[in-house]
Amino acid sequence: MAGTLHSSLMTKQILRVNNETDRVSPIGFFMSEGKPMKFKKLGNSDLDVSLICLGTMTWGEQNTEKEAHEQLDYAVAQGINFIDAAEMYPVPPRPETQGLTEQYIGTWLVKRGQRDDIILASKVAGPGNGLKYLRNGPRLTKPHIQQAIDASLQRLQTDYVDLYQLHWPDRNTNFFGKLGYEVNDEEEMTPLFDTISAIHELVQQGKIRHWGFSNETPWGVMKALSICEAHGLTKPVSIQNPYNLLNRTYEVGLAEISHRENMGLLAYSPMAFGALSGKYLEDEKPEKGRLTLYERFTRYSNEQAVKATKAYANIAKYFDLTPAQMSLAFVNQQAFLTSNIIGATTMEQLAENIASVDVSLSDEVLTEIAKVHVARPNPAP
Repeated sequence: MAGTLHSSLMTKQILRVNNETDRVSPIGFFMSEGKPMKFKKLGNSDLDVSLICLGTMTWGEQNTEKEAHEQLDYAVAQGINFIDAAEMYPVPPRPETQGLTEQYIGTWLVKRGQRDDIILASKVAGPGNGLKYLRNGPRLTKPHIQQAIDASLQRLQTDYVDLYQLHWPDRNTNFFGKLGYEVNDEEEMTPLFDTISAIHELVQQGKIRHWGFSNETPWGVMKALSICEAHGLTKPVSIQNPYNLLNRTYEVGLAEISHRENMGLLAYSPMAFGALSGKYLEDEKPEKGRLTLYERFTRYSNEQAVKATKAYANIAKYFDLTPAQMSLAFVNQQAFLTSNIIGATTMEQLAENIASVDVSLSDEVLTEIAKVHVARPNPAP
């Protein structure tokens, strides 16, 4: 490590004081170690969401309903009030399992009886290969959006969603790991005005409180804001895109939008599908690991990503951190972040991931992370 982590570091200072305001969860639960969860405003809304958001996309595929409820109970007990789902979940998407994630959340909400204490987010799917079973191929048109929200509300057993997100664009653009934009003059797209108008109607109907983007580009966000301002339509409050040590492309254009337009990032895949835990290094293939079970998740398995992952794991080891908590803490500390969406298939993983809220990386750690990023920038976009 001498060539990477300078021996001139006289101490292994791991933590520094976090100056963000700590507040008690509105649900009234505290972190198990006595430290309250941290909260941030959801864009220009009046909602305070926990810095850690509970992701749910494994529920119904890798996790049973009982396990999902156990995760929800634990997360809420740790002060989390923000839950993120989608109509197409669980992932990988299959007609046999579609909607189970929202269904599990719905049965839990009924059992708890504290719907108003939870900030509930879901998503409407855009067009995509293999989704013919969903409304004969989902689009972001008014009829599709109306059908999607009604079905989600039924599964969730609630009459409103706090945040409704466009899961991905209904146009030809670069998302889901595709860096370069390629022109397609024969594309079929739903005009953003039509989609936003449909979303605005849902707000007026009381079915959703706010809306946001997911897997969106800088052009899409700024175009949408322009449309909203010109036509007096409800503005988006958030952007849910991938962000982790192996994929920091959000910083290139969207981070400035988050800052200047007050549309914070809801970071998904902060652990790069678990790769940043280090459990897949040295060709390890844990039996129940997502990258072991599903061949479709290859974004974080290329040679450069593996080398970068190993370098980050070495940094964590040197500073007496777990790779998972260092990776999550890095995301938590970004100024453009609103909430970090963590997911887990085991309670042990969930506890470790949530505990990252109490880890604050020192300047020494951040300096070493920056060196790896310069040497291997965004190896898994």
